[in-house]
Amino acid sequence: AGEIHCEVGGDAFIITLAAWLHDVGDAKFHQGVELSAQFAREILARLDVSSEVIDQVAHIVDNISFRKSAQAAKLSLEGQIVQDADRLDALGAIGIVRTIEYGAAFEQPFYILDNHENLPTGVGHFYDKLFKLRELLNTEPARHIAEQRESFMRDFLKQFFDECGESA
Repeated sequence: AGEIHCEVGGDAFIITLAAWLHDVGDAKFHQGVELSAQFAREILARLDVSSEVIDQVAHIVDNISFRKSAQAAKLSLEGQIVQDADRLDALGAIGIVRTIEYGAAFEQPFYILDNHENLPTGVGHFYDKLFKLRELLNTEPARHIAEQRESFMRDFLKQFFDECGESA
């Protein structure tokens, strides 16, 4: 978020707070209920942050997730920056590791040869979500970073399939 901010501007304080707090109440960890805005409000209020800043940060963390894309409210520049940074975290080497770790934690294989049952896999996640993220980014600097990271992921998959004796 800081790197994008340096190129496109915005309020660094809002961006930093929203970046730190955007997943504090992620629905994945709270039985499917998104609590990030509520938790961000509580944390920032205890730190004596102004109500105006709290409202801006809560709005951002409540509207940046991929899962809420269809019904999300319009984001400020700061929100767009944090959203882009959040989506960039899912790409590149870190994105590969996150996909594999998520699969391991939830007993989801990375790959299934001849997956006729169309079971969820890490490789499937690359195609179902991760390779679509670049087109959803808000800022040019983020799109440039995403292009590099996506290319790395595609090279990784090519190498993976080559080692498995398959063609991608």
